Amino acid sequence: MFENLTNKFEEIFSSLKKAPSLDENQVNEGLANIRQALLEADVSLDVAKDFISKVKPKILGKEIIRSTSPGDMVVKIVHDELVSLLGESNTDINLNAVPPVPMMLVGLQGSGKTTTTAKLAKYLEKNKKKKIMMVSLDVYRYLQKSS
Repeated sequence: MFENLTNKFEEIFSSLKKAPSLDENQVNEGLANIRQALLEADVSLDVAKDFISKVKPKILGKEIIRSTSPGDMVVKIVHDELVSLLGESNTDINLNAVPPVPMMLVGLQGSGKTTTTAKLAKYLEKNKKKKIMMVSLDVYRYLQKSS
């Protein structure tokens, strides 16, 4: 999911960076593409709209610094807003509970849950010295087979 989002953002930003200057139509088109990329990455419509509404005035109201291109400024503004949205600090996983500590990853088919789970398991084994057991369950496949 993050890889697809990254690729889409790179495409959008590369087209914005090519322009020597940006007008409001180019900014609106770029922001529409960013909103579409967020929606395709399963970001809720409300969050995507809120994100765009926070970014747009910053982009249109920014006086471009001479040493940067308008496209670079857009990248910086979007990056700063994404960091603000996702959280500016890292927090560790709270594993202070009586073992086993259950975790559940939920998402759409093909969104990278299995890969993320495997990476998380490897991280916990290596860095936190935890024993890991993974279970995979697809309720829809289960329900189809049992009917």
